[in-house]
Amino acid sequence: MNARTRITRLSLRACGLSLLLIFAVALSGLASAGPREQAKRIHDRIAGVPPSPEVLDEMAADIASGSAGALDAAFTAMEDNAFYDVTLKNFAAPWTNEARSRFVPLNDYSATVIGMVRDGVDFRQVLYSDILYIGAGQLNLPAYSTASNAHYSALETRGGSLKDNLVRVTQSTYNGLPSQATAGVITSRASARAFFSAGTNRAMFRFTLINHMCNDLEQVADATLPPDRIRQDVSRSPGGDSRVFLNNCVGCHSGMDPMTQAFAYYDYEYNADTDPDGELGRLVYNTVSDIEPATGSRVQAKYHINSTTFEQGYITPDDSWDNYWRQGANRKLGWDPALTGSGQGAKSLGREFAHSDAFAECQVRKVFQNVCLRPPSDSADRARISSMVTSFRSQGFDLKQVFAESAVYCMGE
Repeated sequence: MNARTRITRLSLRACGLSLLLIFAVALSGLASAGPREQAKRIHDRIAGVPPSPEVLDEMAADIASGSAGALDAAFTAMEDNAFYDVTLKNFAAPWTNEARSRFVPLNDYSATVIGMVRDGVDFRQVLYSDILYIGAGQLNLPAYSTASNAHYSALETRGGSLKDNLVRVTQSTYNGLPSQATAGVITSRASARAFFSAGTNRAMFRFTLINHMCNDLEQVADATLPPDRIRQDVSRSPGGDSRVFLNNCVGCHSGMDPMTQAFAYYDYEYNADTDPDGELGRLVYNTVSDIEPATGSRVQAKYHINSTTFEQGYITPDDSWDNYWRQGANRKLGWDPALTGSGQGAKSLGREFAHSDAFAECQVRKVFQNVCLRPPSDSADRARISSMVTSFRSQGFDLKQVFAESAVYCMGE
């Protein structure tokens, strides 16, 4: 071994030891964090910005007083405008688009989530209430439009605090849907643009499942359920092999198609030639007087596309839905026994999802990861998640409670 090699190895070893020492010091700092360090960590995690000296003093004093005081400190951090303008916007933004990107403008979906959290609204209503949040009238914003996001773009770019300038209204008053056809963010314009445009409306089902139940289709596939409601556009012999359908396709479609029927009257209309991204499109809903020529009923034409793929398949007659997942492996999602597992339209399907155990646990897991900057990973984390789900329920499904408890758990000791 020459001198240069020995020196290089010694240097690398010294560098490695230095890194280990730095890591050990950092860990010891976390382990011995006092009230002021814990207060700053809570504020940083919740608001994303440092607290003022006065707020830091107040939070540290609360933390020093005990566990209840630590929760008070977390709620104090949520008074910062940045919690609404940054943390919650980035929290909700991925739910509003198929790419699941945070880098999208504020829209009626994300604004409604932010407003509901601010007001402590029962968060289950996000999937079924006649609810919408818009910018305050005194801001002189462009009017809410069913064919443009200009209202929310102006609200964001003019720098108005979302904490102070969001107003709750009834969605049906602004988007023209009958109240019984509204379903929280499912029937928001942003959601319709992302998940009702083109396709067969299965995207709305899948992304609602991902965003609010923390499961994708592969995780809930069950090939043991009856295939009687699978539509005509699904081949029963993909590539000429029926085993592919029986062992794979049926696992997703047997549960998805009976529930996606709830969206049969909805579409997102736009001019693909002049507006390929659908920025100027609008959500449409067929009322009793709206008959589609292609279907001879209120059902949107997209539900009958590719009908010759398997002509003996299910033909969607209306928006009645049934939850086949109440049987079989997906009983584990914890469906509410007070509900019937069937209904008509998006509102009742949204309630079916929102009143499940999976919905409650999903919200808690998402908040935990957002605040603690990691998913739950060990028995202590899993026990804490279970405790927070119980608290979430007992506190009327107020999501701020989950943010507070997550921040206290990850503030260090």
